[in-house]
Amino acid sequence: MSPSRAPLVAGAAVAAAAAVTLTVVVWPEGSGPGAQSGASASRTSAAPSPSRSYPLSTTPRTIPAVREHTAARGPGWKPAEDSTVVAADPELADEAKLLAQELKIDYRGEKSPRAGDVELALSGKGGPESYTLKTEGDRVTISGPGQAGVFYGTRTLKQSLNADGTMPEGTVRDTPDRPQRGLNIDIARKHYSAEWIEDRLHEMADLKLNQLGLHFSDDQAFRIESDTHPEVVSEEHLTKAEVRRIVKLAQSLHITIVAEIDSPGHLGAVLEAHPDLRLRNTQGVVREGAIDISKPESAEIVDDLLEEYAELFPGDWFHVGADEYQALTVSDPAASYPQLAAAARKKYGDDATVQDLAEGWLNDRAAVITKAKKIPKAWNDGFFGGGTVTGDKGIEVEYWTGKEIGARPPQEYLAEGRKVVNLNDEYLYYVLGEPNDFTYPTGERIYEQWTPFVLRGTEPVAERWSKQILGGRFAVWGDFPNAQTQAQVAAGIRMPLNAVSQKLWDPGKPELSWAEFKTLADEVDSSG
Repeated sequence: MSPSRAPLVAGAAVAAAAAVTLTVVVWPEGSGPGAQSGASASRTSAAPSPSRSYPLSTTPRTIPAVREHTAARGPGWKPAEDSTVVAADPELADEAKLLAQELKIDYRGEKSPRAGDVELALSGKGGPESYTLKTEGDRVTISGPGQAGVFYGTRTLKQSLNADGTMPEGTVRDTPDRPQRGLNIDIARKHYSAEWIEDRLHEMADLKLNQLGLHFSDDQAFRIESDTHPEVVSEEHLTKAEVRRIVKLAQSLHITIVAEIDSPGHLGAVLEAHPDLRLRNTQGVVREGAIDISKPESAEIVDDLLEEYAELFPGDWFHVGADEYQALTVSDPAASYPQLAAAARKKYGDDATVQDLAEGWLNDRAAVITKAKKIPKAWNDGFFGGGTVTGDKGIEVEYWTGKEIGARPPQEYLAEGRKVVNLNDEYLYYVLGEPNDFTYPTGERIYEQWTPFVLRGTEPVAERWSKQILGGRFAVWGDFPNAQTQAQVAAGIRMPLNAVSQKLWDPGKPELSWAEFKTLADEVDSSG
């Protein structure tokens, strides 16, 4: 424990009694604790206490940092030999058992708390991921309106104990700035073991991240076992039993897995088994990875797969891709692919183009996902402007680039009323082999420069769009899969994930320097 955290002598404590620490942070419009609208403040202040034998507590040190802490006088809390975890509600039994296991104390069930205990309870108002953590009278109470919030309170307790051996006296009130916070992994181009993915889930949970994207189909491979089309599955893949195990762990850690089957591009592995569906130009030349969307059989096979994996992954979202369709990268798509142009006119009218056919493909695949009672997601360069057909407004835009064909400034998507998730390739892309001027992000630029508003390049969009920006994910792509081992990837993305966690929980300027933040990341991490 550092000298600044050591107990003060009684005389100093009396002098400190008059001190009140007040920290005010003005949040971006619509981004503060609670409802994401208006400006709000985070304060640390003294609470009345009958005891003058302790200095005012300091804010617990965690990643992400807690957004509000009311200081108090007292010894704080640390697990004792007879400490236990109890659950006021049976729905919190799993969270209580996990915490007890991590703190190496007993779980006592649905019992009344005693001195020295940690109690988990469902109560209070606020968002489903908000929580209150109160440390008083040699007891910790973690409460929130939803299980996820209570779980995040247990992460705060765990990290504070790891960093300083104590949960400071006082009350934490905490809530995330953005509802979607996570990691995206390309498991198609590089195979990752189930155990490696599970390790990432544990890492994410401690950082209060709640989404794991799995891009498991691409030109190079199709990486999950299939019952409807086993012929498309690559030799190295995850079995459905492994996926169910991963999903079960994710659910227990309040993480939603967002699976992705990208189409109509990036389908090379599927087309390897179905060469008749490959897109060919008038000279018969194949466009690698692109499926011929003029053929009914193309929609049939993709929809078979979407329906199969929508059932395997029970979360609220499914990603349908839609980026980089190669038919649209040539100078005259209608001349190169007259079959697509004819199909567009037949389906959407005489003025329809190949672009409209591609946009209609996106809407049709999204409809399959909507029918499965999920929210569809798609990459931003799959939403085109100025055509006969426009992308459905119910599809969430995952904004990654402004460099591709069809990509438009993020303000255009927001002005259309669309909801957007930030995967800005300037900051949030970890591309194996560092092709195309990509470099491995260290996390420092994310921590010091990026916020959810920085959707493209380095410039933020206006704060008035705040409610439509749902959050973000850090993305790992396997362009050169052998450039790093699984262990090297895990080590390389560790600090970027810490930085993303901080900036999605609280986009304001962090109090710690990057060097201090890196040191804290080592202190709160118990994985080693």
